[in-house]
Amino acid sequence: MFIPVSSKEGIGEYMRSRIFADEVARAWPDAQIHFVLNELAPYAHSCPYITHLLNDTPTKKVAEVNQLMTDLKPDVVIFDASGRQSQLQHASQLGAKVIFISQHKRKRSRGMKFSRAKYTDLHWVAQPEFAIQPITRWERWKLKVMDKPEPIAIGPVFTNPCQRRKRELLEQYALEENRFYIFNSGSGGHCVDGHYAADVFSQAAQLTYQRTGVKCLMLFGPNYPNPMPELDGVTSIKQMDNTDFISLLSASKSAILSGGDTLLQALALRQLTIAVPVSKDQPARIKACERQKAVISCACNVAAIVKAIEQVEQQDVSTQINQGLQALPSMNGLAIGMQQLEQLFPQA
Repeated sequence: MFIPVSSKEGIGEYMRSRIFADEVARAWPDAQIHFVLNELAPYAHSCPYITHLLNDTPTKKVAEVNQLMTDLKPDVVIFDASGRQSQLQHASQLGAKVIFISQHKRKRSRGMKFSRAKYTDLHWVAQPEFAIQPITRWERWKLKVMDKPEPIAIGPVFTNPCQRRKRELLEQYALEENRFYIFNSGSGGHCVDGHYAADVFSQAAQLTYQRTGVKCLMLFGPNYPNPMPELDGVTSIKQMDNTDFISLLSASKSAILSGGDTLLQALALRQLTIAVPVSKDQPARIKACERQKAVISCACNVAAIVKAIEQVEQQDVSTQINQGLQALPSMNGLAIGMQQLEQLFPQA
């Protein structure tokens, strides 16, 4: 059972759960996979797995989620940045293995509280180690007293690029490898200074094409509420699955992305990237990546984005970023997470 945070704005937690669910379905075809989602999230009605809809994010629907777990008796419950202590406790008391996924320091600290950690079998942090501070001595001592494992920084979670699918997508969208920019502001629901970040990104994409003649691909995201605009030199796409996105990302000249999961996925692929913060948790993550000299950042406005694209095209800048990217550790949390799931159920 996957219980990600789900809302009208973000999508990262749901996408991460989807990627894990797809891999579970591939590894264990007989597995029954259930999702618990907020019915107001635009993606809730297109989830390909058995879906239980609530009228709010699952964290706030304690009784309903607990009743679902009682009825379904899952073997594993994965709370992705979601869940109250009583929900984790209920899952554990039903005999389920409980996995909690955090994505920043505050959420990680919450997952290590006595009241939550004692009911948690595994705690995954969806960040590379360089992007988040180590746990404190106090936190380490608490976990040792409870005989609980420390959180594991598994890094970004994504499917590996598919060469066959990449060729199909390039042909479908009339693009050439390493000769287009890819833009994505995240879920499409984030606003900055009263404007949808997706609109800012798409306007920057159009201006970039007008100035450079380089085609752009703009992924708006499932939470973007408006019709797809027709922009000169810009291929506008509402949404795509992670395999397709990663395949196109790996083929792009460079990427202009928000500071969420897609940023870390791009760095794992050693892709030249401009990071643009669109929500309050993203500046700290972007700064951590900048300290590794693996990315450049800019504000979420058209002029700043276009200027950053011009900057990253300079030989000295791109060389420095590529050196920073090559120095990063190899990271894909999907492999780590699946390995740990297999250890929980060695006979599966």
